[in-house]
Amino acid sequence: MVFGQVVIGPPGSGKTTYCNGMSQFLRLIGRKVAVINLDPANDALPYDCAVNIEDLIKLSDVMAEHSLGPNGGLVYCMDYLEKNVDWLESKLAPLIKDHYLLFDFPGQVELFFLHSNAKHVIEKLIKKLDLRLTAIHLVDAHLCSDPGKYVSALLLSLSTMLHLALPHINVLSKIDLIESYGKLGLALTILF
Repeated sequence: MVFGQVVIGPPGSGKTTYCNGMSQFLRLIGRKVAVINLDPANDALPYDCAVNIEDLIKLSDVMAEHSLGPNGGLVYCMDYLEKNVDWLESKLAPLIKDHYLLFDFPGQVELFFLHSNAKHVIEKLIKKLDLRLTAIHLVDAHLCSDPGKYVSALLLSLSTMLHLALPHINVLSKIDLIESYGKLGLALTILF
């Protein structure tokens, strides 16, 4: 049985930074860890990838070849990954013996509450490789500075949780910067 995290969240919420930090932490406590980059738009990785989707498909190639923008290109890449999930399974096979897995997914939120391709990839991996995965949903703490944005973030988290049907942990990222966003409203102050 292999355990891991599916790291998701809006663009800029800190998914890659989280994966880098979590992998360093796990190594420090003596765990073998493998980071799997499934974001074809992420070309500046601070960690060493055990598996990189760019070995299968590149967003820049998809955008040029199919005249797609970044959002359409990401959906195409996730569709392509779903159709070629056996490639990912073969790359993960040597790691599932003794590694903790961190999946760094793209920040396009539609992939996790609207489209089913990422969900199907995760379901196939769970079934075929007997994985135990938890979704880690990062939300930038600046959304707490405005009640409307905060409620929107909660609804996005709930929708994503229901769509993915995985154990789900919401994490406020960049919390060290929360004071720079100004005074929090009364309802949000109670939460902290």
